[in-house]
Order: sequence, then C-alpha cells, then structure tokens
Amino acid sequence: MGMKTKITLGAVVGIVVIGAVSANSGDGGGEGKSDNRTSAGAEEKPGGAKGDGTKDDGASDAKPAEDKAAEKASQADQFKAFVNKNGTPSEKEAVAHVTKVQGAEEQNDILDAADVYTDFTGGIMGEGMGPAKLIASAFADWKQSENGLVTVYDADGELLGNGNF
Repeated sequence: MGMKTKITLGAVVGIVVIGAVSANSGDGGGEGKSDNRTSAGAEEKPGGAKGDGTKDDGASDAKPAEDKAAEKASQADQFKAFVNKNGTPSEKEAVAHVTKVQGAEEQNDILDAADVYTDFTGGIMGEGMGPAKLIASAFADWKQSENGLVTVYDADGELLGNGNF
C-alpha cells in the first residue's frame, strides 16, 4: 500500500469514529451525564405541598396501570404483546415460541444488535428455521433502527436465523 493510501484510509477511519462518538453523545441520554433537575423530595414541603406552594396529591404524575405494567414487563413479553396485537397469524404462532429477548432497548442507530431466544430445537436444520425468519420480520416491525441486526437462537443457543431491523 502506498503512503498516500494509508494516510487517506487513516483519515476516513478517524472521521467515522469521531462521527460515531459525537452522534452517540449528542442525545443527552448518557449515563455519566449530570442532571440539573431537583428530586421530588427536595421540592416537597411538609403536608404534601411542593416548593412552589401547590398541593401534590399524586394524581398528576400517576400513569395508567397498563403503562406501568408495560414498563415492568420483560422485553420478550413486550414483543409478544406487540405481535399478538399487530402480527399475522403465522407471526403470532412463531412468536409464541419466544422465551427471551435481549438488546431491544439499547439502541443508538450505529450498531444495534438484539438477540431473540426460542424453545425450538435442532439448530439451523431443525424445525425453527422457518419461524425464525417470521420472528425476525416481526421484530423489525416492533423495533426500528438505521443499522440493526436481530439474531434468533434455539433452546441450545444455536443460530436459527437473523434479519435487519
């Protein structure tokens, strides 16, 4: 390789890395970031009054019960609920075999990867290869990413299929 090619290649890699880091840090959702909001306890005065003098009865911040249940449900349960509501009959049948979903919530649109585990057996030559494509397709309807890959595994952790989402 020539010297000019090496320098150009190094510059391109550097720009891509800087772009990825700046895109990731620009969302404001980083775990290491400081938060300027005050806690609920710091704003509250004795008797249930807030720091601005208004009474806090707790009803203004209350979420519907189904929203709370959806937040506490596992990723697999959320995925199954979505497919049961929006999926085709064959997708519903395939997703009934899902036992675990990992990586569906951590998305940054750069390199998103999610894993779906099922109770199928036999690996790629077993019964789960066809339904794995349906599961990957349903996952793409549930979650969207500019650069996501969902991988479907059987009960023994063997690869069944994958797809983009």
